[in-house]
Amino acid sequence: MFWVMTPLNFKIYGSLYEPSAQLLTSIELNFLDVSKVVLLIILIPLALGLFVQKRFPNLAKKMAPYFRIGSILIFIAFVVIAFSKNFQLFLDYIHLVIGLVFIHNLLALGTGYSVASLGGLVQRDRRTLAIETGIQNSGLGLVFIFAFFDGMGGMALVAAWWGIWHIVSGLSLASFWSRKPVATLSFEGQ
Repeated sequence: MFWVMTPLNFKIYGSLYEPSAQLLTSIELNFLDVSKVVLLIILIPLALGLFVQKRFPNLAKKMAPYFRIGSILIFIAFVVIAFSKNFQLFLDYIHLVIGLVFIHNLLALGTGYSVASLGGLVQRDRRTLAIETGIQNSGLGLVFIFAFFDGMGGMALVAAWWGIWHIVSGLSLASFWSRKPVATLSFEGQ
């Protein structure tokens, strides 16, 4: 569903702010092209991973460390490219970018946890929803920026710092929560 929602959100939210609306019009962001990127970056790897995990669990277990390292290296490459092409811009606006990304991430983590709490979810699911809401796919954001917006400086910087910070905050929160385990439910045999 997100391969439909991502381009739809670009169109809806981008049109709400006049400078963004003009940019989207001049770039002519194509719904089908955006959907293809989401399909290639998210859906196909996810489907292949699930297929291999289901059909070849031993192979998946052996390959998992390599894919983790590979995905981190690819992300680092995107971040390095974003910063190298826009380093002076980064220095000029670092004080704004860091603060905005931090506040956005804090709000997202808090909102995810709060909505899960209001929904009556158990602690384990609250944590999951907080992480899922707070740690967005900045790699996909960087691919969009380079594919459709020609790596425009401000966007690339925000997405690059966004990705770095989400790794830091996500790992920190997961580490903190791992020291405070919650009871897990077993669904085996059901």
